[in-house]
Amino acid sequence: MIRIENISKSASHRILYIEASAALNRGEKIGLVGPNGAGKTTLFRMITGEEQPDEGQVAVEKGMTIGYFDQDVGEMAGRSVVAEVMEGAGPVSVIAAELRELEAAMSDPDRMDEMDAIIERYGEVQARYEELDGYALEGRAREVLAGLSFSQEMMDGDVGKLSGGWKMRVALARILLMRPDVMLLDEPSNHLDIESLIWLESFLKTYEGALLMTSHDREFMNRIVNKIIEIDAGSLNTYSGDYTFYEGQREQNEKQQQAQFERQQAMLAKEIKFIERFKARASHASQVQSRVKKLDKIDRVEPPRRRQSVAFDFLPAPRSGDDVVNLKGVHKAYGSRTIYEGLDFMIRRKERWCIMGVNGAGKSTLLKLVTGSTEPDQGAVNLGASVKLGYFAQHSMDLLEGELTILQWLEQKFPKAGQAPLRALCGCFGFSGDDVEKRCRILSGGEKARLVMAAMLFDPPNFLVLDEPTNHLDLDTKEMLIKALAAYEGTMLFVSHDRRFLAALSNRVLELTADGIHQYGGGYTEYVERTGHEAPGLSS
Repeated sequence: MIRIENISKSASHRILYIEASAALNRGEKIGLVGPNGAGKTTLFRMITGEEQPDEGQVAVEKGMTIGYFDQDVGEMAGRSVVAEVMEGAGPVSVIAAELRELEAAMSDPDRMDEMDAIIERYGEVQARYEELDGYALEGRAREVLAGLSFSQEMMDGDVGKLSGGWKMRVALARILLMRPDVMLLDEPSNHLDIESLIWLESFLKTYEGALLMTSHDREFMNRIVNKIIEIDAGSLNTYSGDYTFYEGQREQNEKQQQAQFERQQAMLAKEIKFIERFKARASHASQVQSRVKKLDKIDRVEPPRRRQSVAFDFLPAPRSGDDVVNLKGVHKAYGSRTIYEGLDFMIRRKERWCIMGVNGAGKSTLLKLVTGSTEPDQGAVNLGASVKLGYFAQHSMDLLEGELTILQWLEQKFPKAGQAPLRALCGCFGFSGDDVEKRCRILSGGEKARLVMAAMLFDPPNFLVLDEPTNHLDLDTKEMLIKALAAYEGTMLFVSHDRRFLAALSNRVLELTADGIHQYGGGYTEYVERTGHEAPGLSS
């Protein structure tokens, strides 16, 4: 369906691809992986024709429809959410627009003399609309929007009034409703809660077209893809299998290459030693000559490229008292909407609570109550003895001082630390080399989140409260964070939609549902086994 043939591509003095080739065949579901800046988005744009390779070609089968979802959703205003989604449904939406025009024309008294032609055309268009299942389109659009957690009220509301995250979901819904021959999805799992993620997973599993996607959610990728294309130093390497298989295979390949490299180096060293030893002796001249020729002809094995390994030894957190936080008889409402009514909840030292609940259930409100960012209407929230609290929320990024560079901001925060450990910290969170000289005001949302998280873990509190900490982190940084937090000795309370993060780090679950609040001993994995679902409100 799509063939990428010997492409080379540079972008602003950086070489992205060198004679790279790959293919996307009918029915394949492929995960596209590679470090930030490797050229994943550029590859999508070359497939859609928005960019051209410098050399080689991207061949797309004739007449094939492509739906491309990226992070830049563009302007949306002046329509309801459901109308905006239907507008992107491909040919059927064009026919729907013509039907509306013809209906208006039929009731226009000034066009009576054209009426026979209008009615005839209306019949043709209506037949085509029925053929494309147009009358079911609105129902399908609402079904997709419901899957992405839109309420009926939101579907009928003005799309222009939505936040950026919800507009992303509208843009994604347009592509899903379109059901093109090929879907290109650039980070579709960003901005989705766990219920929407699980719905999207099942949608993509049953989608019959070809899929090429990037995602920073390992579990999401594992459940959907059956092939991986890796961008590595300008090449496109293809692996058959899911993300976990690819990781294992890549590691095995690197070990084999390292062993081959070492064997060849040992053999070369031996030959060079012989040549050096006997080159001055006339009696060995022919042997020396033949060995020199042999060395010239050998294909040299390259050592495997060293991947930047992210690891950091965080300082141990100071010990807190055994009772970390106690909520007693807490009531909290926003206007007429009651969030908590008489909530009693205790967190003890070393417990790691993850909070589960649908949108609006009060997950972030609970974090705000615990951190003192909001007050209860009634009841009390008390922190225990010697509790040093660290709170990561999406608005934490607003605290960065725009004119300072990354390194200056960290130096200001930790004046006694010295540059070497701060640079090492930056490297762990994806800021290597000259990146540390970037000014905070030009950082992307993801970079800001990584910087705030880095600062929090450099001088770790003994009680971490995290609201969607992995939202903008790539797979490698996320793995590093999970490893660091797994070794963390303190107490945690967090909200996350990343199932790997939930399973690796929780040892308690607080579930907020319409039927009440439930507490589960054991972490997220045990919660899934006991309840039979991966999130509240979902059947297994």
